[in-house]
Amino acid sequence: MTLPADALDASTLDRSLIELTDDDSGNLSGFFAESGDELDLADRAALRRVPGLATELDDVTEVEYRQLRLERVVLIGVWTSGSLRAAEASMAELAALSTTAGSVVLDALVQRRDRPDAATYVGSGKARQLAEVVAATGADTVICDGELTPGQLRQLEEIVKVKVIDRTALILDIFAQHATSREGKAQVELAQLQYMLPRLRGWGESMSRAAASGGGRAPIGTRGPGETKIETDRRRLRARMARLRRELAGMSTVRETKRAARRRGEVPAVAIAGYTNAGKSSLLNRLTGAGVLVEDALFATLDPTVRRATLPDGRAFTLTDTVGFVRHLPHQIVEAFRSTLEEVADADLLLHVVDGSAPDPAAQISAVREVLNDIDAGGVSELIVVNKVDAVAPTVVAELRQLAPEAVFVSARTGEGLGALVDALCLRVPHPDVELTVLVPYTRGELVSRVHAHGEVLGQEHTADGTRLTARVSPALAADLDAFRA
Repeated sequence: MTLPADALDASTLDRSLIELTDDDSGNLSGFFAESGDELDLADRAALRRVPGLATELDDVTEVEYRQLRLERVVLIGVWTSGSLRAAEASMAELAALSTTAGSVVLDALVQRRDRPDAATYVGSGKARQLAEVVAATGADTVICDGELTPGQLRQLEEIVKVKVIDRTALILDIFAQHATSREGKAQVELAQLQYMLPRLRGWGESMSRAAASGGGRAPIGTRGPGETKIETDRRRLRARMARLRRELAGMSTVRETKRAARRRGEVPAVAIAGYTNAGKSSLLNRLTGAGVLVEDALFATLDPTVRRATLPDGRAFTLTDTVGFVRHLPHQIVEAFRSTLEEVADADLLLHVVDGSAPDPAAQISAVREVLNDIDAGGVSELIVVNKVDAVAPTVVAELRQLAPEAVFVSARTGEGLGALVDALCLRVPHPDVELTVLVPYTRGELVSRVHAHGEVLGQEHTADGTRLTARVSPALAADLDAFRA
């Protein structure tokens, strides 16, 4: 089998596909084509190579390659529904995730079926073809575009003879690399343990042998003489997960205390959410000068950053950068990061940042909204911000305007459209509830400062008797100013 050695740009995917025939079509059931009731038999039995996803480096010496320590991976996906373009986009995203995790993609294959095979994910015949590709390319790892059951993972690994991981494990690995804070590391470890627990297994007799020592007595720390090694490991994992949940509960209390303090100050909260690598951190830096890490990589931001900003009319609000979302975000991540994602659910306004240069922005919007619904943030007021318009053709921008008529189009890199975004924030950030006119004596200057800090000043005049203010303020501040109403 001759495989392409040159790397192609994933954004210019060739629509031509190389079909690999397979005699083992008995495990494949029929499924539907886009324009007919049934697919051709040849289409059904084909394992297709997705061109353009190889990221193997050219002209790299052996010494340089050893220094890079990049895993050599082959991608495999099952195309069950939707268009060919959607299937290729999903595989291109898997290639980007693999590269972010620190690997070089040698080849990408996709199989068309009505559902993944219950035993080996791709069927026994296709698994053997995949093993041939792995052997020909010298790959170290196979990455599947889906979440595999423990049985699928074990059986596929036995056939291809190399390590097999699924999309969930890949995303968890990226999160583990990027976690920096104590809370972020604990959240990622909890998610990894939740994923690992049902997949815990061993080779040989070491995991099934009873963990008793000589004389039938159990070693210190085990449940009893009848406990096997794998049962001991599972119990230890559960104990570690319980400890992490207790730690995260304590951290959640601290985070809730900070949110409560902001709410007492009547400061509106704006959260930035969106697909991973859509430019959320760049937008935060542009609006507030926060200096948050900006990197052209998936899931570069895991720890939320809260910054205070002021609108042109003097109103203050908080702007929170959050973790990015992705299609089929593992439920372990959503559960472990729930305390962090509460920043989005408690916000007064959501800036939904969309990558305008992405192949399918509509699919990204749908994926983000699906996660927002999972964390009970679907009811938060939303303002769509289409970013990276400087890298998009005018015709594509016109299509995006039809897709999201109310959206604001910006470029965090060049600053284009930021004025329109600020104007939109002035309209969408909640205004204080009570409008009043007061005459505050000069001896109560702290009240004037509070109005400027937490309210919206509509007019101000210095008179002989004090400062006359017309402003919109919160009910609590209005009660303190009630004695000075003009």
